Amino acid sequence: MFKKKEPGSYTDNLITRSEDAKTVRKIVTIVIISLILILLVGGISGYMYVKSALQPVNPDSDKEIKVEIPMGSSTSDIASILEKDGIIKDARVFRFYIKFKNESNFQAGNYTFTPSMTLDEIIESLKTGKVLEEPKYSVTIPEGKTIDQMAKIYSKKLPFSKEEFLNKVNNVDYVESLINKHPSILSKEILNPDIRTPLEGYLFAATYKFYDKKPSVEAVVQKMLSKTEKVVTPYLDDISAQDLTVHKALTMASLLENEAKTFEQRKKIAGVFYNRIDKGMPLQTDPTVLYALGGHKEKVLLKDLEVESPYNTYNVKKLPIGPISNFAENSLKAAVNPEESKNLYFLHDSKGNIHYSKTYEKHLKLKEQYIK
Repeated sequence: MFKKKEPGSYTDNLITRSEDAKTVRKIVTIVIISLILILLVGGISGYMYVKSALQPVNPDSDKEIKVEIPMGSSTSDIASILEKDGIIKDARVFRFYIKFKNESNFQAGNYTFTPSMTLDEIIESLKTGKVLEEPKYSVTIPEGKTIDQMAKIYSKKLPFSKEEFLNKVNNVDYVESLINKHPSILSKEILNPDIRTPLEGYLFAATYKFYDKKPSVEAVVQKMLSKTEKVVTPYLDDISAQDLTVHKALTMASLLENEAKTFEQRKKIAGVFYNRIDKGMPLQTDPTVLYALGGHKEKVLLKDLEVESPYNTYNVKKLPIGPISNFAENSLKAAVNPEESKNLYFLHDSKGNIHYSKTYEKHLKLKEQYIK
């Protein structure tokens, strides 16, 4: 005799199979999503790694590293030697870069490299057998300099004229190409026609070394912008938190650079400036007047304060339209980390001290006391 099936057992089996199918689908979906995420994260990580590996090991290092490339070395051997000695970040990326650029005919010999060299500079040296024992040029750009002043400094040290430098940095097509290349620090704000020089404030103060016999203006600007990018990038979150754009942050940094010498002074003055902006008061800082006038003067006269210019902070009740010079890193740090106070005024005495006040009445008293 056949055993009679329990009522509902067929239905229960269908339900069980349906639930199993759902479970399988969920597992498959989770696995697929996980794989996609892994591939996505891996792709982004890979892109960032390769991008980093194409950059100099340390753009600020002038340390000289002796490297021997033996006779008969293959490109793989050379890449491994360079990675081991800290000249490049990754031998595999270097090999792919060489293949992509179709470079070859590297020469054996004893070389002196630095971690600040680009891949192209390393490749050029290996092709020509050029030993970089010391740079052809070393140029120091001090803090608080305008592009006009930088152009003069470079023209005395490098094989191009002041006019060639200024023509290049004021060329709109060239500046637009730089904006596309450095979007984290450069924006369309610098193309405002009222701005005197688009890259003013964006060429960082530092000592720059050049190994080519005839470095171009483009090479100089690129080296300086890369330095600026390296300095500014760690402050991007602070800039956003202060509700500033990079352009405004660098503009504030340039004012602080010209108003004070120490970090503590710059923090206090930054607080004063932000207080005045919040109250709709003009900043009234003399360095902006001098920049608007286009030259240096020992003393700013009352008639100078009337100059019509978007840089003149005696007229505009906000930050000037753009930076008035380059800056030191602690000026930028002060710009995004101002010291909180209720002060609205400050003045310098003849001994280099700065005196602050909350009211105009107190400011006038300090003026009588310290300004002779």
